[in-house]
Amino acid sequence: MEETCYKNSQRKGSAMNGVTVIDHPLVQHKLTIMRRKETSTGSFRRLLREISTLLCYEVTRDLELTMATIETPMQTMESPILEGKKLVFVSILRAGNGLLEGMLELVPSARVSHIGMYRDHDTLQPVEYYFKAPEALDERLMIVVDPMLATGNSSIAAIHKLKERGATNIRFLCLLAAPEGIKNFQEAHPDVKIYTASIDSHLNEKGYIMPGLGDAGDRMYGTK
Repeated sequence: MEETCYKNSQRKGSAMNGVTVIDHPLVQHKLTIMRRKETSTGSFRRLLREISTLLCYEVTRDLELTMATIETPMQTMESPILEGKKLVFVSILRAGNGLLEGMLELVPSARVSHIGMYRDHDTLQPVEYYFKAPEALDERLMIVVDPMLATGNSSIAAIHKLKERGATNIRFLCLLAAPEGIKNFQEAHPDVKIYTASIDSHLNEKGYIMPGLGDAGDRMYGTK
């Protein structure tokens, strides 16, 4: 019965327009362990790095390829290789770095951008304090990462900033998303696809995802 309920809820999430729920068994298993309140800081950090590699695999599944001529130890051949300029992984500080580390293990040649933002806990609005990105954003695929899509305010602001700098090809990757955050995000950026491991129930009165896993940054760095 529990298994049926789980599968049905994931199908509902997967059906949302513009949202891909990555329901691979390893992703869901690791996410369950991360949700447990007794999971240690070290284990949480390790699991976040591991799960981010799996999520990266899915968010880059349809990258364009071109053919290149190479020499194997046996002969010359035409073989597929990524086309165009390198990817850019955009970390929304500070919690985004937890996803970034695992993604760079899979794509070590990717460029990296950092956007420093924190959520004012009284207004729930984002406050920007840092921005650094490579050149020619209009020629690159930008994959923005942040573990939580709660109200959506921080990710919305971060993507506005990237678009101001010329970015046109953007995807957003998170660990958990709330329906309220998805709604706000898609109203602001209907052209940006969302990839997530889970769509949770709702936000509480303080803007935290329920049932969620708490504050991802605090759990990753052992802070309060």
